[in-house]
Amino acid sequence: MLGSVPPLPQQPGRPPSAGHMIVCGDDALARRLAVELRFVYGERVTLLLPPGRDANSPETPLTQRGRAAALFGRMSAAMNRAGNSNGPTGGGSGTGGNGTGGSGDTNAGVEAVRIMEAPEPSDDVLEEAGVDRAAALALVYDDDERNIRAALTARRLNPRLRLVIRLYNRKLGLHLEELLDQAAAVSMPGIDPALLDASTTVLSDADTAAPALAATALTGSSKIIQAEGLLLRAAERPPPRPGEALDPGLCTLALLSSTTNDPAGAEGSDSSGDEAPQLLPDERAVATAAGRGTVVLETVSRADPDRPATRMGGRGAPLAQVFSRRLRWSALGVAAAAVALVIASVLTTDDSLLHSAYLTLLDLLGMNDPAEKAPPARQIIQLLSGVAGLLLLPLLIAAVLEAFGTLRTASSLRRPPRGLSGHVVLLGLGKIGTRVLVRLRELDIPVVVVEEDPEARGIPLARSMHVPTVIGDVTQEGVLEAAKIRRAHALLALTSIDTTNLEATLYARSVKPDLRVALRLYDDEFATAVYRTLRTAHPGALTRSRSVSHLAAPSFAVAMMGRQILGAVPVERKVMLFAALEVAGHPQLEGHTVEQAFRAGAWRVLAIDATPPADRNPDLTALPPYDPEGEATPPPSGLVWDLHPGYVLRAQDRVVIAATRRGLAELLRRQRSVVPRR
Repeated sequence: MLGSVPPLPQQPGRPPSAGHMIVCGDDALARRLAVELRFVYGERVTLLLPPGRDANSPETPLTQRGRAAALFGRMSAAMNRAGNSNGPTGGGSGTGGNGTGGSGDTNAGVEAVRIMEAPEPSDDVLEEAGVDRAAALALVYDDDERNIRAALTARRLNPRLRLVIRLYNRKLGLHLEELLDQAAAVSMPGIDPALLDASTTVLSDADTAAPALAATALTGSSKIIQAEGLLLRAAERPPPRPGEALDPGLCTLALLSSTTNDPAGAEGSDSSGDEAPQLLPDERAVATAAGRGTVVLETVSRADPDRPATRMGGRGAPLAQVFSRRLRWSALGVAAAAVALVIASVLTTDDSLLHSAYLTLLDLLGMNDPAEKAPPARQIIQLLSGVAGLLLLPLLIAAVLEAFGTLRTASSLRRPPRGLSGHVVLLGLGKIGTRVLVRLRELDIPVVVVEEDPEARGIPLARSMHVPTVIGDVTQEGVLEAAKIRRAHALLALTSIDTTNLEATLYARSVKPDLRVALRLYDDEFATAVYRTLRTAHPGALTRSRSVSHLAAPSFAVAMMGRQILGAVPVERKVMLFAALEVAGHPQLEGHTVEQAFRAGAWRVLAIDATPPADRNPDLTALPPYDPEGEATPPPSGLVWDLHPGYVLRAQDRVVIAATRRGLAELLRRQRSVVPRR
């Protein structure tokens, strides 16, 4: 438990060694990133936290430092258990340090995490953390301004430092990245362009986690990675029935846990043992995995250009949004009456169609002379036209009033329409919720938003996109009903408070037991318990618990190593990474066939870009796809995803791989030279 591990003692006088990595932050992402760097990549880490409790979890009795110490303690214990189970080759605890030592041969002799406390990453604090000797610095505070200020300070103190910065503002992030790279180039004339390209990386945890969260609302549990012109689509598939053949798609990426409905069984994390999901299994494991669902790779293709997020109800201001349905039907009735009168005039007076329409319009508007000497049929038509004209006047007045009302309320939030069904209810419009809203609208999924704060970050976006929005506390009675939860397809509970997300989920499931649910939880132990219970109580409904820091930390960790990943896909409570790597310098890949390069539980080659580096496009889509039917020789150029197992990977090739966190870490440790991101 969190309270069972004592806080780590500080030793501020002990200087950090050269080449270490510094993580500065104030929430779960900083702690998770430090764990990722320490226990997955085997790096020496200094973690800088503010004193006091986590603002996102004020109910937790432990301070930031205490929570970090508890997290490192749990990870160290898990690593020790894994090392002992692997026999005498497993390593012991790390040497020295202020924190918990690592274990396993990948972490042997590596210093533990050093924890410091300071309210701000000032010059003196960064110097004490050893920024002048550090290899990389991650600034992952929740405040963009604090991250920018610290990044400028760090670049001045150490121009060679690799910076990884968390920013929500995308446009500002691009300008800041360019500015810091220019500062590094001025301080180090003649720097290698590859080193300069990787010297500053700006990431957003919201952008990293949003695709996985939005994919939960899709039918069929689709998992989509779209980056650098490439689209990878994977999907969860249930266990085959007796007599059914298992369709592996292009390949099987994972086996789901074997205890789906057992509350005491695996919760899908790294600590679940043999019952946990198996990432990148080999053919033998897939063949013997009876009763397990799978995650299969369905397609690898070129991605369509990003579509802008659409408004709900179409572009512009259509009639349906300006005038009510009753008014539109009334106008249609008057128009039909006018057309009937024109036809009657043509048939009874032998006038031309144009002249009959002209006379009828004059009669409707009361502008025509009385037809005293006209035939009786013409007089009757004139009288009927006058009656229709009387109906036209109140119709025009109502249209004007409704149009003014629409203009007056154009800046207000749209209410959920009466007949809405099959939509997604999104709770929370903070950083994460806003990004998920954009992603859902890009996929043309109808959404109803529930937000307590009328001044929340995403409210202007919801207003501009005409997304139905309910302002209110989701824990209060009637708020979810106003969002039409009974007819919803899925619920995404993405507020920053765990208990609020859980309460909303439990109430929604009581109203609609088969509702698809994904809830955002900060505390891993709490998320595990919630996931097990909800999964067992409602076995027929999809349940997912997601931690944004758990999804985003691998991307930040890889950036600290000088690379970038294409995306991360959650598999229950594990994460699978997708990355593009140069084959050159990777002894596990270069000179091996695709089949030989596959390592079960670590990495798998999914696609090859064999275009010569000088002619290669940066977006992984150089030429039309190559048909490798029966050939074991790589093509001269193009992107290949239907791979022949006998392809020999060459140094000039670039490959797209799926990897576990530890598998990707092993590949990157073998190739420490920086490869350009683009």
